[in-house]
Amino acid sequence: DVQTVMGMVEDGEEDGELLREAKDMIQGMDRELDEWELQRMLSGKFDAMGCVVSIMSGAGGVDAMDWSAIILRMYQRWAERKGYPHRLLDSSEGDEAGIKSATLEVNAPMAYGYLKGEKGAHRLVRISPFNALGKRQTSFAGVEVMPLLDEASEGEVQVNDSDLDITTMRAGGKGGQNVNKVETAVRIVHKPTGISVRCAEERTQINNKKRAMAILKAKLLVIAEEQNAKMISDIRGDQVSADFGSQIRNYVMHPYKMVKDTRSACESTDVNAVLDGDLDVFLSSYLRHASMEEEADKA
Repeated sequence: DVQTVMGMVEDGEEDGELLREAKDMIQGMDRELDEWELQRMLSGKFDAMGCVVSIMSGAGGVDAMDWSAIILRMYQRWAERKGYPHRLLDSSEGDEAGIKSATLEVNAPMAYGYLKGEKGAHRLVRISPFNALGKRQTSFAGVEVMPLLDEASEGEVQVNDSDLDITTMRAGGKGGQNVNKVETAVRIVHKPTGISVRCAEERTQINNKKRAMAILKAKLLVIAEEQNAKMISDIRGDQVSADFGSQIRNYVMHPYKMVKDTRSACESTDVNAVLDGDLDVFLSSYLRHASMEEEADKA
């Protein structure tokens, strides 16, 4: 169809409507090609699954806790834009503002494939709203992304009960008397690696324990893949470092406005749009970057 329209234009049948139609067709083909390329890159073992996103405040004190809450909202807005079901599994409020940590579940196909590259430290530079002198502040938030495992995938991960330290606590917040008076929240620590998972969203301790265990297994499985470990007992307890020099993306709001990925070099001057969930350009550029690195390694 495009060739037909372009041929008519080349034959001298110049028509504004034909030119607009050809332009729309080419743009549509570009979008379809981009989508095909993206789907081709989402071929990893867990890419087709939903995901669990964990956010932890890093260096920066109160500003870092506020920044962590902004990052959480960014991923929630991204999920809303995509029409993906999502829910907050756990959240620990900050001392003065924001959050110390939070866990978000995005239960949609390909969510893990899209968001897996978000793992790492996210750095914010802005005029601090918590500084009476109005000084510029640098803050960090750490992000981890795990696949939302199905029962078959969970069964692949065998964890010894003796390696687990399980504690319960009151969940706090909304949820009625049962949640606030009974120890329904559950924290599980994998002692060999020090990996810790907490879940407080469910109304019963049993369900929170089941959910926390699923997240822990997903973390262990992803780390085992990254470290090429043959057994869970072989993995190291590497944690995301949310501090200076470790960032994967910079969000600068002062003295200029810029969001820039340190890996793919993708950038945008519309910081507010990015923080409102407009992330697709960064997600796709990272996937292309990772795919090119993988091809280079094979060569």
